[in-house]
Amino acid sequence: MFGLAPEDWQAIEVTFRLCLYTTLILLVIATPIAWWLAGGRSPARVVVQAIVALPLVLPPTVLGFYLLIVLGPRGFVGGTLESLGLHHLAFTFEGILIASVIYSMPFAVQPLTEAFSSLGRRPAEVAGSLGAGIVDRFFTVILPLTKGGFVVAATLTFAHTLGEFGVILMLGGSIPGETKVLSVLIYDHAEAMNYEAAHRLSFMLMVFAFVTLFVVYSITRRFEVAKV
Repeated sequence: MFGLAPEDWQAIEVTFRLCLYTTLILLVIATPIAWWLAGGRSPARVVVQAIVALPLVLPPTVLGFYLLIVLGPRGFVGGTLESLGLHHLAFTFEGILIASVIYSMPFAVQPLTEAFSSLGRRPAEVAGSLGAGIVDRFFTVILPLTKGGFVVAATLTFAHTLGEFGVILMLGGSIPGETKVLSVLIYDHAEAMNYEAAHRLSFMLMVFAFVTLFVVYSITRRFEVAKV
């Protein structure tokens, strides 16, 4: 189907599983961080903003290298797991999932921070004065009014994870069915001078990237128009 080999489909399955898990995890983690950043006045706010945005400017290989050290058999996390009789996280799907969550963090936090900043604290405070609990305020007031930000955050996170390469290759290598994602497979095809296969997968990703950006800009424009 589509001229794809079994190894291509295997890489597609690993890639989309990584994208889905990363997106779901980041929506949970990024929401409280973004809410705090949107209304916080603590001096630590700038520090947190810098840490969250660090993957935007840090070379992926640098992040991947330090994660390899930490999650590997001699690192703090990997070594602790080994001492407990478990396996370290380097060259595993769980390891590249952790790397992906860290590397894609700004693509979830920043759109949500902007959405919460535009909303302000007033709607949640009014709902609280009427007796609504924190959970009720989030699901009945905050979420409906900022759903555009959540859609953009989820879309950008999924799309960014789809194109991750350096951090995945450094920490996960190229293990079929475990850590070999589409970007790594394209690299392997090109290195083997199998340009036809590399072109086919690259074109698929390029089309998906365009559609993703089109959706994001359409959603952004729609909500900007709605505010006027």
